[in-house]
Amino acid sequence: MELDIYQIIGFVGMLFVVFAYFLLQTNKYTITSIPYQVLNLVGAILLFISLCVHFNLGSLVIEIFWILITLYGMAKNLKRKKIEI
Repeated sequence: MELDIYQIIGFVGMLFVVFAYFLLQTNKYTITSIPYQVLNLVGAILLFISLCVHFNLGSLVIEIFWILITLYGMAKNLKRKKIEI
């Protein structure tokens, strides 16, 4: 099986998301950790790019929600940190 660049991008995205989840579950990061949120966001964006070429509606929709929810969490986290300073 030969992978094209978009399948590789999607695979790397999946690794980012899974690694972020692993770090969360092993208490290396918390849900509000910026590195956790960035890993999630980058992973979801890479998966989204892959899904634009290798279309799957259900997966595309979940990645859109994943990106939006992560951006919301990041904005909320940054706003809270500005208030604490």
